[in-house]
Amino acid sequence: MNQQVVRGVRGAINITENTKEAITSATKELLGEMLRENELVSEDMASIFFTVTPDLNAEFPAWAARELGLTWVPLLCCTEINVPGSMPMVIRILIHANTTKGQREIKHIYLREAVRLRPDMKQD
Repeated sequence: MNQQVVRGVRGAINITENTKEAITSATKELLGEMLRENELVSEDMASIFFTVTPDLNAEFPAWAARELGLTWVPLLCCTEINVPGSMPMVIRILIHANTTKGQREIKHIYLREAVRLRPDMKQD
């Protein structure tokens, strides 16, 4: 039997407008895909960090997680470092989850143009 450990599951998605609807919809899309691909349920999660680039401030991405039913998972939203020339309008997620999967079995999810952030992470 494999022992459970805490692993990080990463993901990112970009949007084209700074609106509550765009942030909420994209966050739900990305978070849903991360949970599905890694077979995670709320009881598996220790916490979730959400970051947004400084140009996104119309809504907290964590609100979308609450709408998906993640009521008891601790959530935190932060602003990414404003690095000149970096991709704008990006939502990033880091899930800390209890799992028996090895580091290389974790599926990190990058959607839309955010796939350019990690070209080494091939999406199937």
